[in-house]
Amino acid sequence: MSYQTYITNAVIVGSFDSNTADKSYLLFTRDAGMIYASARSVREERSRQRFALQDFSRITVSLIKGKTGWRIGSVQSEGNYFVEANDRAVRGSIVRICKLLRRFVAGEEPHPDLYEEIVAGLEHLVNPTLPNRNLIEEIILARVLYRLGYIASASDIAPVLDTDLSTLFTTELKDTLLARLKTITTKATTASHL
Repeated sequence: MSYQTYITNAVIVGSFDSNTADKSYLLFTRDAGMIYASARSVREERSRQRFALQDFSRITVSLIKGKTGWRIGSVQSEGNYFVEANDRAVRGSIVRICKLLRRFVAGEEPHPDLYEEIVAGLEHLVNPTLPNRNLIEEIILARVLYRLGYIASASDIAPVLDTDLSTLFTTELKDTLLARLKTITTKATTASHL
């Protein structure tokens, strides 16, 4: 019996050790949503996949759907946001964004637009000339919650939620927006009971 193989882009948002050398990964994929996939013997020193399969890495992965779930076939590393970050504050922002994804995105439902926004936002965050990291992080968090339906588009933040992400980072944003976005994201996460 042969199994179907799927090739997709993914961001590793979590990993869990299993058995002596195996590991399970929580992957936010472009085409399959949030899935758990396992890799055999990846923690062994001779494994070729162990460097590509690190937390916060963006990868191109071939996934095999079996009877017991997803398995990782081959992996190609595209980079690691945590390693590329230039300071501790940016690493903290990357961790918070991945925690929000783990908390709110569930199931094998594809979110290609959300995936593209996350990748664009994380790539912008690791830019060494980042002018306003706190505001950029809050914009990414608010846009994730908006895309998933936890935030309604209010008139004062509608331009932030509906504008193209790449043009939004180049425009001049006011500092009062930071406090408003923090309030909205805190309210949404509290009201969700997740």
